[in-house]
Amino acid sequence: MKRYTDFVFDIDGTLLDTERTGVLSLMQTISELTGRDVPYEEAYRFFGVPSSKAASTLGYADEARFAEVWEEHFQELMYLVKPFPGVEGVLHDLLAGGGRMGIVTSRSRFELQYDRVLAPLLPLFGTVVSSEDTVRHKPFPDPMLAYLERTGASAGATLFLGDTVHDWQCGHGAGCDFALADWRKRGMQGIPAEYRFESEEELRNILGLNG
Repeated sequence: MKRYTDFVFDIDGTLLDTERTGVLSLMQTISELTGRDVPYEEAYRFFGVPSSKAASTLGYADEARFAEVWEEHFQELMYLVKPFPGVEGVLHDLLAGGGRMGIVTSRSRFELQYDRVLAPLLPLFGTVVSSEDTVRHKPFPDPMLAYLERTGASAGATLFLGDTVHDWQCGHGAGCDFALADWRKRGMQGIPAEYRFESEEELRNILGLNG
Protein backbone atom coordinates (compact mmCIF):
# COMPACT_ATOMS: atom_id res chain seq x y z
CA MET A 1 0.00 0.00 0.00
CA LYS A 2 1.32 3.43 -0.95
CA ARG A 3 2.24 5.66 1.99
CA TYR A 4 0.59 9.06 2.28
CA THR A 5 1.36 12.03 4.51
CA ASP A 6 -1.99 13.79 4.07
CA PHE A 7 -5.54 12.48 4.15
CA VAL A 8 -8.24 14.84 2.92
CA PHE A 9 -11.91 14.01 3.40
CA ASP A 10 -15.14 15.10 1.84
CA ILE A 11 -17.95 15.25 4.44
CA ASP A 12 -21.33 14.33 3.04
CA GLY A 13 -21.50 10.70 1.99
CA THR A 14 -17.92 10.12 3.15
CA LEU A 15 -17.74 10.93 6.87
CA LEU A 16 -21.41 11.57 7.57
CA ASP A 17 -24.43 9.70 6.27
CA THR A 18 -26.31 12.78 5.10
CA GLU A 19 -27.76 11.42 1.86
CA ARG A 20 -31.39 11.15 2.95
CA THR A 21 -31.26 14.50 4.77
CA GLY A 22 -29.62 16.27 1.84
CA VAL A 23 -31.75 14.77 -0.91
CA LEU A 24 -35.11 14.95 0.89
CA SER A 25 -34.49 18.55 1.96
CA LEU A 26 -33.56 19.45 -1.61
CA MET A 27 -36.74 17.85 -2.90
CA GLN A 28 -38.72 19.99 -0.44
CA THR A 29 -36.80 23.10 -1.51
CA ILE A 30 -37.40 22.54 -5.22
CA SER A 31 -41.09 21.92 -4.61
CA GLU A 32 -41.46 25.02 -2.43
CA LEU A 33 -39.56 27.42 -4.67
CA THR A 34 -40.36 26.15 -8.16
CA GLY A 35 -43.54 24.11 -7.78
CA ARG A 36 -41.80 21.11 -9.32
CA ASP A 37 -41.89 17.68 -7.72
CA VAL A 38 -38.69 15.81 -8.59
CA PRO A 39 -38.02 12.13 -7.83
CA TYR A 40 -35.32 11.08 -5.35
CA GLU A 41 -32.82 9.91 -7.97
CA GLU A 42 -33.05 13.19 -9.89
CA ALA A 43 -32.44 15.20 -6.72
CA TYR A 44 -29.56 12.85 -5.80
CA ARG A 45 -27.58 14.25 -8.75
CA PHE A 46 -27.10 17.41 -6.70
CA PHE A 47 -25.93 15.62 -3.55
CA GLY A 48 -22.57 17.15 -2.56
CA VAL A 49 -22.95 20.00 -5.08
CA PRO A 50 -22.81 23.64 -3.83
CA SER A 51 -26.29 25.08 -3.37
CA SER A 52 -25.51 27.93 -5.78
CA LYS A 53 -24.69 25.48 -8.57
CA ALA A 54 -27.78 23.41 -7.82
CA ALA A 55 -29.94 26.54 -7.98
CA SER A 56 -28.48 27.75 -11.28
CA THR A 57 -28.72 24.29 -12.85
CA LEU A 58 -32.36 24.09 -11.80
CA GLY A 59 -33.02 27.54 -13.25
CA TYR A 60 -33.72 29.31 -9.95
CA ALA A 61 -32.18 32.80 -10.12
CA ASP A 62 -32.07 33.75 -6.42
CA GLU A 63 -29.19 31.53 -5.30
CA ALA A 64 -29.05 33.02 -1.79
CA ARG A 65 -32.73 32.32 -1.20
CA PHE A 66 -32.35 28.79 -2.55
CA ALA A 67 -29.45 28.14 -0.16
CA GLU A 68 -31.39 29.59 2.78
CA VAL A 69 -34.49 27.44 2.20
CA TRP A 70 -32.43 24.31 1.54
CA GLU A 71 -30.52 24.85 4.81
CA GLU A 72 -33.78 25.36 6.71
CA HIS A 73 -35.16 22.05 5.46
CA PHE A 74 -31.79 20.36 5.99
CA GLN A 75 -31.80 21.40 9.64
CA GLU A 76 -35.34 20.09 10.04
CA LEU A 77 -34.13 16.66 8.91
CA MET A 78 -30.85 16.64 10.85
CA TYR A 79 -32.18 13.87 13.06
CA LEU A 80 -31.50 11.50 10.13
CA VAL A 81 -27.76 12.35 10.02
CA LYS A 82 -25.11 10.19 11.68
CA PRO A 83 -21.43 9.34 11.14
CA PHE A 84 -20.81 6.20 9.12
CA PRO A 85 -19.92 3.16 11.27
CA GLY A 86 -16.47 3.42 12.85
CA VAL A 87 -15.57 6.78 11.29
CA GLU A 88 -14.86 8.58 14.56
CA GLY A 89 -12.50 5.86 15.78
CA VAL A 90 -10.74 5.74 12.43
CA LEU A 91 -10.09 9.49 12.50
CA HIS A 92 -8.73 9.40 16.05
CA ASP A 93 -6.43 6.51 15.19
CA LEU A 94 -5.23 8.17 12.00
CA LEU A 95 -4.41 11.37 13.87
CA ALA A 96 -2.67 9.45 16.66
CA GLY A 97 -0.54 7.71 14.03
CA GLY A 98 0.76 11.01 12.72
CA GLY A 99 -1.45 11.42 9.69
CA ARG A 100 -2.21 14.99 8.70
CA MET A 101 -5.93 15.38 8.02
CA GLY A 102 -7.97 17.95 6.17
CA ILE A 103 -11.41 18.58 4.75
CA VAL A 104 -12.39 19.73 1.27
CA THR A 105 -16.13 20.31 1.10
CA SER A 106 -18.77 22.05 -0.96
CA ARG A 107 -20.42 23.20 2.26
CA SER A 108 -20.26 26.82 3.37
CA ARG A 109 -18.65 27.87 6.67
CA PHE A 110 -22.15 28.49 8.00
CA GLU A 111 -23.18 24.93 7.19
CA LEU A 112 -20.05 23.61 8.90
CA GLN A 113 -20.47 25.75 11.98
CA TYR A 114 -24.05 24.72 12.76
CA ASP A 115 -23.74 20.98 12.12
CA ARG A 116 -24.19 19.36 15.53
CA VAL A 117 -23.22 15.90 14.26
CA LEU A 118 -20.00 17.14 12.65
CA ALA A 119 -19.01 19.26 15.67
CA PRO A 120 -17.13 16.52 17.60
CA LEU A 121 -15.12 15.58 14.50
CA LEU A 122 -14.22 19.00 13.13
CA PRO A 123 -11.40 19.75 15.65
CA LEU A 124 -9.51 16.69 14.38
CA PHE A 125 -8.81 18.37 11.05
CA GLY A 126 -5.97 20.84 10.69
CA THR A 127 -7.13 22.45 7.45
CA VAL A 128 -10.68 22.94 6.20
CA VAL A 129 -11.45 24.23 2.70
CA SER A 130 -15.10 25.31 2.33
CA SER A 131 -17.09 26.73 -0.57
CA GLU A 132 -16.08 30.33 0.25
CA ASP A 133 -12.38 29.55 -0.07
CA THR A 134 -12.25 29.18 -3.86
CA VAL A 135 -14.03 30.81 -6.78
CA ARG A 136 -14.40 27.51 -8.57
CA HIS A 137 -15.69 24.48 -6.68
CA LYS A 138 -15.72 20.74 -7.28
CA PRO A 139 -15.40 19.21 -9.83
CA PHE A 140 -12.61 21.73 -10.52
CA PRO A 141 -9.32 21.03 -8.70
CA ASP A 142 -9.22 24.46 -7.06
CA PRO A 143 -10.38 23.36 -3.57
CA MET A 144 -7.75 20.61 -3.39
CA LEU A 145 -5.11 22.94 -4.79
CA ALA A 146 -6.03 25.37 -2.01
CA TYR A 147 -5.43 22.62 0.54
CA LEU A 148 -2.05 21.77 -0.97
CA GLU A 149 -1.04 25.43 -1.04
CA ARG A 150 -2.04 26.05 2.58
CA THR A 151 -0.31 22.98 3.96
CA GLY A 152 2.66 22.62 1.61
CA ALA A 153 1.65 18.99 1.10
CA SER A 154 2.78 17.09 -1.98
CA ALA A 155 -0.03 16.07 -4.31
CA GLY A 156 1.64 12.69 -4.81
CA ALA A 157 1.58 12.04 -1.06
CA THR A 158 -2.03 13.19 -0.54
CA LEU A 159 -5.06 10.92 -0.62
CA PHE A 160 -8.52 12.42 -1.15
CA LEU A 161 -11.46 10.42 0.15
CA GLY A 162 -14.89 11.21 -1.31
CA ASP A 163 -18.06 9.63 -2.64
CA THR A 164 -18.88 11.26 -5.98
CA VAL A 165 -17.42 11.75 -9.43
CA HIS A 166 -17.08 15.45 -8.53
CA ASP A 167 -14.75 14.50 -5.68
CA TRP A 168 -12.70 12.25 -7.96
CA GLN A 169 -12.37 14.98 -10.59
CA CYS A 170 -11.33 17.51 -7.95
CA GLY A 171 -8.70 15.24 -6.41
CA HIS A 172 -7.29 13.87 -9.66
CA GLY A 173 -7.25 17.32 -11.23
CA ALA A 174 -4.89 18.38 -8.46
CA GLY A 175 -2.70 15.30 -8.92
CA CYS A 176 -3.92 13.37 -5.85
CA ASP A 177 -4.94 9.73 -5.54
CA PHE A 178 -8.58 9.06 -4.74
CA ALA A 179 -10.46 6.64 -2.48
CA LEU A 180 -14.16 6.16 -3.23
CA ALA A 181 -16.49 5.89 -0.24
CA ASP A 182 -19.19 3.41 -1.18
CA TRP A 183 -20.97 2.85 2.12
CA ARG A 184 -24.27 2.21 0.32
CA LYS A 185 -22.67 -0.31 -2.04
CA ARG A 186 -23.59 1.47 -5.27
CA GLY A 187 -20.53 0.12 -7.11
CA MET A 188 -17.80 2.13 -8.79
CA GLN A 189 -20.36 4.24 -10.72
CA GLY A 190 -17.82 4.64 -13.52
CA ILE A 191 -15.37 6.40 -11.19
CA PRO A 192 -11.79 5.15 -11.81
CA ALA A 193 -10.63 5.47 -8.18
CA GLU A 194 -7.36 4.04 -6.88
CA TYR A 195 -9.21 2.59 -3.91
CA ARG A 196 -12.78 1.82 -2.87
CA PHE A 197 -14.22 1.05 0.54
CA GLU A 198 -17.66 0.14 1.83
CA SER A 199 -16.84 -0.71 5.46
CA GLU A 200 -14.72 0.46 8.38
CA GLU A 201 -12.36 -2.50 7.89
CA GLU A 202 -11.72 -1.62 4.25
CA LEU A 203 -11.19 2.03 5.14
CA ARG A 204 -8.65 1.07 7.80
CA ASN A 205 -6.78 -1.08 5.27
CA ILE A 206 -6.54 1.84 2.84
CA LEU A 207 -5.31 4.17 5.59
CA GLY A 208 -2.72 1.68 6.82
CA LEU A 209 -4.34 1.28 10.24
CA ASN A 210 -4.53 -2.52 10.25
CA GLY A 211 -0.93 -3.36 10.94
